[in-house]
Amino acid sequence: MSSTTLTPVGFSRESFESFLAARDEPGWMSDLRRAAWQRFEELPMPSRNDEEWMRTDIRLFRLDKYSTPGDAEQSGQLPPALLSAGVEVGGRTASLNSRPVESSLSDELAGQGVLFGSLDELLPEHGDVLRPYVERRVVDPGYDKFAALHAAFWSGGSVLFVPKKVRVEQPLHALAAMTDGGVDFTKTLVVLEQGAEATLLSETASSDPAAGGFHCGSIELIVEPEARLRYVNLQNWGGGVWHFAHQKAHVASRAGLQWTIGALGARLAKVNQHVALTGQDAEAQVNGVMFTHGKQHLSYNTHQHHEAAHCRSDLLYKAALQDQSRTVWRGMIKVDEAAQRTDAYQRNDNLMLSQASRADSIPGLEIEADDVRCTHGSTAGRVDDNQIFYAMTRGYTRTEAVRMIVAGFFQQVFDRITIESVRDALGRAIGDRVRDISE
Repeated sequence: MSSTTLTPVGFSRESFESFLAARDEPGWMSDLRRAAWQRFEELPMPSRNDEEWMRTDIRLFRLDKYSTPGDAEQSGQLPPALLSAGVEVGGRTASLNSRPVESSLSDELAGQGVLFGSLDELLPEHGDVLRPYVERRVVDPGYDKFAALHAAFWSGGSVLFVPKKVRVEQPLHALAAMTDGGVDFTKTLVVLEQGAEATLLSETASSDPAAGGFHCGSIELIVEPEARLRYVNLQNWGGGVWHFAHQKAHVASRAGLQWTIGALGARLAKVNQHVALTGQDAEAQVNGVMFTHGKQHLSYNTHQHHEAAHCRSDLLYKAALQDQSRTVWRGMIKVDEAAQRTDAYQRNDNLMLSQASRADSIPGLEIEADDVRCTHGSTAGRVDDNQIFYAMTRGYTRTEAVRMIVAGFFQQVFDRITIESVRDALGRAIGDRVRDISE
């Protein structure tokens, strides 16, 4: 679908009231939306004068070019899912242009009290269960103008709720899709009660690799005491999509989180990924894979916040860059005074596949405790021509040689991923994008 088939109404007070009137939601949810809309009206658009945005230029982005969620047409098929290919899943949910289009959950899981599907559809029916977690507002709706806009207009999102001590053995899969010129305001909410375990594979995709559009989303992960969550998020938007997102996890005492992100798509991406370790002996492993080409600009701010004692966090981000693309990674380890015996690490490695690509890597530490082990590292380098030559003497083409080198570069992250289908999907998606670096 072409963007010209949309009827842009902009994001105005009138369009907000019209959006709200069309929702089938409890009053408390409408109150939260109204408060967020008021905050949106008060906040300025981010600019390069803001420290967090000084390396990300959004002057070409026009908010008034896009319609509010739900105004876009629903024609078109869902793009194929990558993460769940060949995997037997316990449930699926999907949205198109911020509207739910399909949802399923096995009878066994439903019988155990698991909730999984469209947040739009489950919130009215299960508000008594979900309300406390929605109202917790893990992502601050007043953080910036995009956070407030999302809190006011989120639509078509997915929710996973796993009751106390329930173990979900099979992975669950969520897909958020968008047609050319569409909008996506999906909100992901994952809640694991005490002692619960689950794996969620979540991905975003466009109807066409070159499609444009506007995504303004959030991810909220709530991992209660002794729970274990494996969460995979693949960002695979079309090459013309503006992608803005706020993502935050709350990890309670003795709980564990493995969070893996793959960032492959979008024209420009500005993402805040925040992990808060809020209880003693909580642990989090964060894995990031970024592959860019053309004139893509991907900016990821990561934050490891240690709020309690004896917690561990380990972050590894790797980026490979082609053509004139650019990545920005800003990492911060924040240790509160109460978070003694913290063990935290962060690392960002960058592989430059062209002379014109650029990677900005900015690690940071803010430590208020005095009994900690916090370290960080960053590297950047170019492909070794000797490695390419060696592979070519063994019969590989130049492109095949580069593809092997890139795969080897990402192998450290892939080794951390315990889900074979995810490793294979990320490897294939990256391999398909590799071009001869002499081009």
